[in-house]
Amino acid sequence: DHPSFTERAPKLGGLIEFYRSPARLQWSPTGTNVPDYPKLAQLWWQAIGDASSGAKSAQEAMDSLCAEQEKVLGRLERAGVLGDTGPKLADEHDLAYWNAEAVKAGNLAPQLKIDNEKEKPITVNYDELVKSWSK
Repeated sequence: DHPSFTERAPKLGGLIEFYRSPARLQWSPTGTNVPDYPKLAQLWWQAIGDASSGAKSAQEAMDSLCAEQEKVLGRLERAGVLGDTGPKLADEHDLAYWNAEAVKAGNLAPQLKIDNEKEKPITVNYDELVKSWSK
């Protein structure tokens, strides 16, 4: 709440506003800590490398990242080293199950796949686009 943060808020991408808002209470009680950050970060960068090099598709890289992160988080859960704030993995279910749970909770994600994920792009005239913003 120091005035210097208020002054710098426009340069901090919403960080100050977020931490001053009730939204901060909707996050887990782990605070700023990520369980076993060094290991999870290593997995993240490996997945990015695989996707950007073409070794894996983006979906394959994300699926692999998920599986590897769940191994790490499962190990931490079983060890119980983080107590009440440690990871607690949910039972595994398919996308339809998680989408139905999200809908019940009023959330937007995850979404089911749509038939035409890659529709043909169209070019919009810039001047027309700008005009549409003022309507």
